[in-house]
Parts: sequence; C-alpha cells; structure tokens
Amino acid sequence: MDNCEALLKLLLEAVQSAAPAEKHESNEIPVGISNRHVHLSQADLDTLFGEGYQMTKIKDLSQPGQYACKETVTICGPKGAIEKVRILGPVRSKTQVEVLTGDCIKMGTKAVAKLSGDLVGTPGITIIGPRGSVQTKEGLIVAQRHIHMTPQDAQHFGVHDGQIVCIQFEGPRGGVYSNVAIRANDASALECHIDTEEGNAMSINSTSKITIIK
Repeated sequence: MDNCEALLKLLLEAVQSAAPAEKHESNEIPVGISNRHVHLSQADLDTLFGEGYQMTKIKDLSQPGQYACKETVTICGPKGAIEKVRILGPVRSKTQVEVLTGDCIKMGTKAVAKLSGDLVGTPGITIIGPRGSVQTKEGLIVAQRHIHMTPQDAQHFGVHDGQIVCIQFEGPRGGVYSNVAIRANDASALECHIDTEEGNAMSINSTSKITIIK
C-alpha cells in the first residue's frame, strides 16, 4: 500500500509540473489623468518663493517619488494668464510647464506635444509666484501621451522603452489613441498618462483601464 501511495504521489506531481502555469497578469493598464502643472528648478523656485524655499507636499502621486505640492503659480502668455497652476515635486534640473491645448489658445502661446524632459525647441513662458517672476527660455509643452512601466512590465506586454503604440478604450465614447510612447525603467509604476482634454473626449477617468494595440 505504501508503494502504491508513493507511486500515485509521483504521478500527481508529474502531471502538475507538466501543466501550464496559470497567468494572473492582466493586459489592462490603469490610467492617470493629468491637468496643467509645473515642475520647477531650485533656482526658479527660489526666485518665485524666496531663497531656500521648500515646497510643501500634500499628496503622493502614482509615480514613485513624485508628489503634488500645496504651492501654485500663475502662468502668462501674450494674450492671457492662468492662475493657481499646481507645482509638482521634487525640484528638477530644468523648469517645465505642462499645459493643455486649450490653455495655449487662452494664453496666446504655441506648444507642441513633447515627452517630459524633452525641452529642445520648446517655447518659454512667464511664471509668477508670490515673491517674484521668471521668464523661461524654453520648457512649455503639451504632454505627449505615454505609458510608464518597468522593464518587467514591458516584457509582459511585448513592448520596449521608446516604442510608439496605440491604446484602446472601450465604452460609449471609446476609441483609439495613437502616438503613445512607452517609458520603461525601474523607477516607474504601471500607468498610462493622458491629459484632461484627452480623457474628456472619450469619457476616461481615473478608474478606467486601457489596452495596448501594437
């Protein structure tokens, strides 16, 4: 009897090891909706708020180490201004202002879709704080649609850093967005970033999920 039980156990183990592992990972990606915001260099922060000023964190964001600050500024173009634009931390090496396409019309500025950090050839903007103002030489962008992920996520989805893909959203106003950049690195958390105008066009919100179409 003991030999039979041992043989049965070996057979069960062999069958289990031969069976394909069940996949629990989803092909759906969470969405983050971004409104206009500002990233400041330390030098510009000092000019706008005072020498040695430290920003006040009010909320952590989905990407590791990123957070929303209590402080806001006013951004100005030739034709108009937008008040209470949120600052995101931490400070960066260069100041960057991310706006919506509609904001450009209101301010009389022109900004093209760019990935964060790619500021070559971008226009400048006037930023006003409680202690001073800054006229940047560059840094005004409309954020290009992108997906943050780790290299492991990229392997799962069959994509690579820098690849341009399409994304699909289901629903009554669903559809497809093209020109979505993959940003894969170890400092990222899985999330697709679009702005409020893009989200409103398809009735996408922070609880929505998208899928990648290659």
